Amino acid sequence: MTTEHPNASPYTDRHGRERWRFRRAGKTVALPHQPGHPQFEEAYRAAVEGRAPRKADVRPLPTAAAPRSMRAAWRTVVTSSFEWKQLDTVTREKQTAIAEAFLDSKIAESSKTTWGEVPIADLRRRHLKALLADRSDKPHAARHLLVVIRKMILAGLDEEWIDTDPSYRLRYRPETKGWRAWTDAERAKFEERWPLGTTPRLVYALALWLGNRRSDVAALPVSAIRGDRIVLTQVKTGRDLRLSITPMLQEALAQTDLSGPTILKTAYGEPFSPKSLTGRMRDWTKSAGLPEGCTLHGLRKTLGGMLADSGATTREIMDTLGHTNLKHAELYTKSANQERLARAGLDKVTLLHNASKKASG
Repeated sequence: MTTEHPNASPYTDRHGRERWRFRRAGKTVALPHQPGHPQFEEAYRAAVEGRAPRKADVRPLPTAAAPRSMRAAWRTVVTSSFEWKQLDTVTREKQTAIAEAFLDSKIAESSKTTWGEVPIADLRRRHLKALLADRSDKPHAARHLLVVIRKMILAGLDEEWIDTDPSYRLRYRPETKGWRAWTDAERAKFEERWPLGTTPRLVYALALWLGNRRSDVAALPVSAIRGDRIVLTQVKTGRDLRLSITPMLQEALAQTDLSGPTILKTAYGEPFSPKSLTGRMRDWTKSAGLPEGCTLHGLRKTLGGMLADSGATTREIMDTLGHTNLKHAELYTKSANQERLARAGLDKVTLLHNASKKASG
């Protein structure tokens, strides 16, 4: 017994280890650890007051990640993955937003547990299939989520938190043709509604005759204009491009205020953000009476189709649009070649038919 802890005394258990207990009025209470330890002090006060010991209220930090959890795997991706560091800023931001939204979501409506708390070793193939099925109405969102989760799985494999990949050979490729090209009639209708000198027409001209993505069009500085060329670095791929200013684009630039800093400016003289540019194009096409599907990215597809129809090679299409994957550029040439070859073949059939008909007549 000590003066600081009346009725508490040490004793040696059958294993020869020193332990402490509280004894009073024939009642004995075991005390954890040694005097001075927080748990000992709480247990001693509880025994004196005749109550149960209070447990500390453990509140994890909002950004805390349990060991070997899905969130811990994602942290490993963004802090240690070489492949992650090679991605462009736009892709990293997009995938981070997808990952955080997923990790903060509940594993079920009736559960308080989030996916970020789930041990990655507990992730099963059936879970992945259910996640994809829940997003069947948004196939691209489902595919992007699978890409992000696969990064977490690979991090878990590298850290030896798991032994197998539950996503092995799990493919999710939505059956879609993506953004479609504009028709000639749609282009004529837009040009009629928005004449040269208007912001919608300038956006349209830059997107169509440069064939670049919205992030490149929105950020294009006036300094990119170098004589008869536009020199730019693609935001997504990092590719440096030198593109000729066609007469069609020059026609639009000639009626543009090029006081900077960007070629495109809002009504307040500020640069457009890529996201706002998409929304504004939706308003402009609606005002022109165009159907849904006439998108900013669709103009990039339109130029790709024009290049292929004019006989441009796959490499020429790649270097114009800034593709880094040969297969993307081949999509345009295959379509154009199919139509061209089919037309030539049917022309031969027509000649044969006419010759046969003339001979029999």
